[in-house]
Amino acid sequence: MAAEGGFDETIHAPTRLRLCGILRHVDSAEFAMLRDALDLSEANLSKTLRALADLGYVRVTKAASSSRTDKRRTTTVSLTPAGRRAFDGHLRALQRLAEGIVD
Repeated sequence: MAAEGGFDETIHAPTRLRLCGILRHVDSAEFAMLRDALDLSEANLSKTLRALADLGYVRVTKAASSSRTDKRRTTTVSLTPAGRRAFDGHLRALQRLAEGIVD
């Protein structure tokens, strides 16, 4: 985890960066959509989400689905305010690096 607004090693991992990039532009996304968009197994996506949830960067919620006839629940994922700040700060740090500014 980085200091507020800095390079964040946790987010920088390719799958986590892509995941945060998707979530940054939506209120929430369904687990299945994220799995397909990132081309990950359910186990790999779950592990990635757990790591980000442990830092307080994402929130994972499960709820009954009105579109299903069985008892399975829909899992949705969203960036928390802390996750949004960390992602935005990481992007700013990458921009500074691209401009040749090293903190």
